[in-house]
Amino acid sequence: MTTDSGAPDVERRRLAEADEGVAPWRRWGPYLSERQWGTVREDYSPDGEAWAYFTHDQARSRAYRWGEDGIAGVSDDKQRLCFALALWNGRDPILKERMFGLTNSEGNHGEDVKEYYFYLDSTPTHSYMKFLYKYPQGEFPYGDLVATNRARGRKDFEYELLDTGVFDADRYFDVFVEYAKAGPEDLLVEITAHNRGPEEATLHLLPTLWFRHTWSWAGGTAVPSLRRMPGGILAEHEELGTRRLYCESDVPSLFTENETNDERIFGSPNPSPYVKDGIGRHVVHGDTAAVNPAGTGTKAALHSVLTVPGGGSARIRLRLTDTVELAQPWGEFDQVMRARRAEADTFYDGVTPDGTNEDERRLVRQALAGMLWSKQYYHLDVERWLAEHGVDPLAADPRLRNSTWYHMVNDEIMSMPDTWEYPWYAAWDLAFHTLALAMVDIEFAKGQLDLLLRRLYLHPNGQIPAYEWNFGDVNPPVHAWATLFVYELEKQRTGHGDRAFLENAFLKLMKNFTWWLNRKDADGNNVFQGGFLGLDNIGVFDRSAPLPTGGRLDQADGTAWMALYCQNLLEIAIELAVENPVYVEQAQTLFEHFAWIAVATNRVGKDNESLWDEEDGFFYDVLRLPDGRAIRLRVRSLVGLIPLAATSVVGGWADQRFPELVAGAREFIDRHPAVQAVVSAQQAEGSGVRGRHLFALFGPDRLRRVLARMLDEDEFLGPYGIRSLSRHHAAHPYSFQVQGQTYGVGYLPAESDSGMFGGNSNWRGPVWFPVNVLLIRALLNLHAYHGEEFTVECPTGSGHRMNLYEVARELSGRLTATFLRGPDGHRPVHGAQAKFAKDPHWQDLLLFYEYFHGDNGAGLGASHQTGWTGLAAVTATLFHQVGPQDWGALRDEHLT
Repeated sequence: MTTDSGAPDVERRRLAEADEGVAPWRRWGPYLSERQWGTVREDYSPDGEAWAYFTHDQARSRAYRWGEDGIAGVSDDKQRLCFALALWNGRDPILKERMFGLTNSEGNHGEDVKEYYFYLDSTPTHSYMKFLYKYPQGEFPYGDLVATNRARGRKDFEYELLDTGVFDADRYFDVFVEYAKAGPEDLLVEITAHNRGPEEATLHLLPTLWFRHTWSWAGGTAVPSLRRMPGGILAEHEELGTRRLYCESDVPSLFTENETNDERIFGSPNPSPYVKDGIGRHVVHGDTAAVNPAGTGTKAALHSVLTVPGGGSARIRLRLTDTVELAQPWGEFDQVMRARRAEADTFYDGVTPDGTNEDERRLVRQALAGMLWSKQYYHLDVERWLAEHGVDPLAADPRLRNSTWYHMVNDEIMSMPDTWEYPWYAAWDLAFHTLALAMVDIEFAKGQLDLLLRRLYLHPNGQIPAYEWNFGDVNPPVHAWATLFVYELEKQRTGHGDRAFLENAFLKLMKNFTWWLNRKDADGNNVFQGGFLGLDNIGVFDRSAPLPTGGRLDQADGTAWMALYCQNLLEIAIELAVENPVYVEQAQTLFEHFAWIAVATNRVGKDNESLWDEEDGFFYDVLRLPDGRAIRLRVRSLVGLIPLAATSVVGGWADQRFPELVAGAREFIDRHPAVQAVVSAQQAEGSGVRGRHLFALFGPDRLRRVLARMLDEDEFLGPYGIRSLSRHHAAHPYSFQVQGQTYGVGYLPAESDSGMFGGNSNWRGPVWFPVNVLLIRALLNLHAYHGEEFTVECPTGSGHRMNLYEVARELSGRLTATFLRGPDGHRPVHGAQAKFAKDPHWQDLLLFYEYFHGDNGAGLGASHQTGWTGLAAVTATLFHQVGPQDWGALRDEHLT
């Protein structure tokens, strides 16, 4: 048994062993979702209504097709054998086996988990993990939550679990689950239940072991087995081999099958009396015939009944291992658990830079814990899924989701936006995830970026899959941006970059870039109509649907996203050209693409239909009508700030290293007056610091005008970050009339009053972390080019001037402050919930929401989205590591 005592390199050594194939430290991890029900994968309905077809009520009785879920669960990396915690408080009508929440139609702001659980810790190899679930002692108010939320309107607050009164007088259990690996395949599990209430209370803990159901859907797979053994459960699987689950206490073991209860779900006879919900029926309803007395099956639980005094605690210990039968499973249990905790402390001491305070360190650790707990096994063979729906995969049927993606086979551990609300990958979310993940596991981060570009993911036409509900939708093309970020981070950290990773990504990204050029630039004029672009309801119209006016929408953000894509690919090409001159030609081509996009963004046509509005000093979408008219949609939103994000800097070293590239660029500029005008505008205040080259969509004059709006606290600059819509529209909502119908956009700092593209996603005011981080990086690039002397008012009208590095730091500080205690001890993220503000058992627990109130920072939307909101770990540490000169120095690294 390994008993390392917290030496500085223990967790990093494990990472190295995993990366080099020496030991499979990542094989076991938190790879179960908190819910599998209600996903497209599990939808076999005729109408495609996934939420209605497979409900939470059915989930306890119905075997899943593609994955599994469980509370604080772990599995192997192919999710063959699963372990999770089930609970019962003696009052609930069902066993608590998975997190409960509302479907989109039940919640007044869309789907929403209605539980309190927290990811407190995890190392990247999952050698140590810690999870907290707050379980009420009274009956869980399932019906009340559904009925009350369903009755509320969009303008009403959501009805939360705390609002039901079920936590009154602290009558609940804090159930902590800790995992520590004694070896790559040897997991120690400690479950500790604290009774926070004043009186003695009973808690049933049922650590549950089961096999994912793989044996009947596809056929040909042997049925694995669980059976009773002295002190626990023996598991045997033809691929995974033999595992043993030991329990320290002598408790009953309950066995059933991971098979659908056909009688309950479909009204047809069960071939066996032992079905998926058998353990719950036995424990909750006393149905002794529901479990197999022979002690065999494919699902089993160890049933501990704990009587916990008021203010007291109780614990159970388990061990899931591949080792031969152990005579003394518990001899060094506590020693190993202490060692892994200490190693986790040491590891995060190395991740969190000097200068961060205790509260910032807590933020970083919980943000990264959420990122690591949100790694899930994702399995979907689209061709098989289509065939199971009775569809010929080669005869694309537009009525069925993803019917043109029949090439796709997903069978990996992937970083999900979260484990309940979005237990499926999304392309642009995943790109942002890798920035935070790279802080702790650079190889996993690179692997995630590579994954979506592999042949079994990337469409043959070059499109990156967007998200499970519609792989063919269009997310912002930020993959190259993230690839370059992760590459530079590793290069800075280790002294060398992974060129094989960078080159592989570049070749595939160029295919995707070509898809964008061919599919999203309707007229070939370098103005892009990307469509949805992940921003749901930010504009006047639903950008995923045909326009009610007819015609098309020239998108300021779509065009800027492509400019950024060009810039990032250009930077990658120049980096690769250092060792392989063939990429100089690619760099030249990308520079020319970018130049034409910059021209298109700034041009003024015969109808004055430019994306740039000279009067307002801002970028807007342009609606092009079938009759040839063009109308600028004057909605001040992130759509007009994305052009600012499209900013890159290349060091002056490129002039000496690639004179042919410089000569080609000059010749191209001289040949095209329109390009020359844009370049001249960018250079209006002289060349960059140390001869650096700026690639941006506008020059310093327009930069100042855009920043004046972005840094205005009456417009975009909120106390906790850049709002997605200008607060100007609170008093001045924008409206547009079509055929007697009015379409409008108004500032909504919290929840949207529009059902456009889902009810729980709002880009009409709240703060979103990913776009804020894009803007921070752009400001750092602009500072690297313009230097210390280029200053702006921040906030606008304050008289206080900052250079752009200082502006970036200010913005980062505001984002981070969302999670930190203020002078009154309150964390803005917690909103008005007094329990979180005052109770010592709640106040240091952080939730990483999908987005945040534009005026007070309260968390909104999905409550556990430590996917891209895990970027809080980046904002909390970045400016403790990057000084005013450091960012520019990275651009100059090839000077020698």
